[in-house]
Amino acid sequence: MDTHYLDRLYHHIERRPDAVAFRAFKGGEALTFGALDERARCYGAGLQSLGVQRQDRVVAILETSLSLPVVLLGHYALGAVHVPVNTRYGEVEIAHILEDSGAKVAVVDTLSMLELLRALRQKNPAMLEHLILLGEAETRAELRDGEVFFSSLLEHAALERRVEVEDEDLAMFIYTSGTTGKSKGVALPYRAIIAGIDSLTTLWRWTEEDVLVLALPLFHVHGLGIGVHGTLLKGCEAILQERFDAGDVVTSIEQGGTIFMGVPTMYTRLVRALEEDPSAGEVLARARLFTSGSAALAADLFEAFERFTGHRILERYGMSETMLTVSNPYPPEQRKPGTIGFPISACEVEVRDDEMNRCEPGVVGQIVVRGDTVMREYWGSPEKTAEAFRDGWFLTGDAARYDEDGYIVHVGRRSVDILKSGGYKISAREIEEVISRHPLIREVAVVGIPDPEWGQRIGAAIVVDSHEERARDASWWAGELRAFVEGKLADYKRPREVLLLDEIPRNALGKVQKHRIDFGG
Repeated sequence: MDTHYLDRLYHHIERRPDAVAFRAFKGGEALTFGALDERARCYGAGLQSLGVQRQDRVVAILETSLSLPVVLLGHYALGAVHVPVNTRYGEVEIAHILEDSGAKVAVVDTLSMLELLRALRQKNPAMLEHLILLGEAETRAELRDGEVFFSSLLEHAALERRVEVEDEDLAMFIYTSGTTGKSKGVALPYRAIIAGIDSLTTLWRWTEEDVLVLALPLFHVHGLGIGVHGTLLKGCEAILQERFDAGDVVTSIEQGGTIFMGVPTMYTRLVRALEEDPSAGEVLARARLFTSGSAALAADLFEAFERFTGHRILERYGMSETMLTVSNPYPPEQRKPGTIGFPISACEVEVRDDEMNRCEPGVVGQIVVRGDTVMREYWGSPEKTAEAFRDGWFLTGDAARYDEDGYIVHVGRRSVDILKSGGYKISAREIEEVISRHPLIREVAVVGIPDPEWGQRIGAAIVVDSHEERARDASWWAGELRAFVEGKLADYKRPREVLLLDEIPRNALGKVQKHRIDFGG
């Protein structure tokens, strides 16, 4: 089989080796396409000396830095499987990924993560053959058995040629973000990653002239998939920010950034910064494109950002198992707030009912996907893989409907965002959007609380923006919310219980983890 998909990823490396691929926001150090490839092939040779072979799994628990794309392409050069891991995960979560993936090697760059992996290896010496120390872990730690410095691997002579791989060979395992339970290893072949990201970035009109401001974590399909792979595929430059900061985003765009990709929590903070300094809106207006994903973007937030910057945020949809599959159109006037748009060219996407019939406009069903962007399997879980497919379609578990113009409207996860109370199916997102308009409420998550009579009763977990004594009382809020939604929502959609929280539990990409919200019964 021809490896035409992977060839696309190396197009700019081979034809424009002197062009800048990635630049660090702090310090301004730059990495050209050619230097990136040279370092990656040296690192790949170093891995080869450790016994890593084609399709072996290598876990990467790395903060954002210029070394991260080197590690990724080093794994690709050797045909090894890149397994990125959320850097905020703890012992239980990381142990699960190491055991489930069967990784031979892990790459870490902080002392805290190094100590965690050392402890896990002590409990189970067979868990990993080697630890590679990078960054802080390399500069401040002494080597132990089975450990090697990243810098020493770069001293190897570069691989003369990359290991030949096929389009269906596995490129990455992305472990699901755990919004509903234990994470699963999504096994993605080169075909899925490159077909999906190439199609999406073509739709968004990325070119060699673009400068991407990349402040997303680089262990998920949003930052690593679109951000890193998109940069390689389209030959643009990416400015890597170690973490999101509204002021840093403004500065990067002032210095020439043309594209920013964020999640709704980032846009919330950007709007707050714009409220404090409206002149920053003139700077952000210079960019070409702002996109949002990983969670639903509230219409009020869309409108506020447009008011300050003139930009209509382009919202899109995807998941680990299917990559990025749905997007609003590129022309700003065709972007519709509250919707995720239409299928990209690399796949088919429909909203279907439980009998797999296409839903009529306004009828809530499930998003299903088929095509080149879909995963190969859940690693080591043939039963879960089989359950996830029906008639050749991948069942996303996400509820959605078509609007009157054919745009897809994402309603939420069927498991946690479609509530069933008194025989009614209720959208948690609809209730959240109404409650979020309360001037004292900063965040809200609506969940179903088990109830013997109604099946579920509606609960609202809220974060309030007030120090008034009454606003710190959940019983007061129960009455306040009932009054606030009066006339805005049907009576059966009104919250019956209120839980005050300091913050809504989220994962690193800002997705709400509703299974962690406990109403105590």
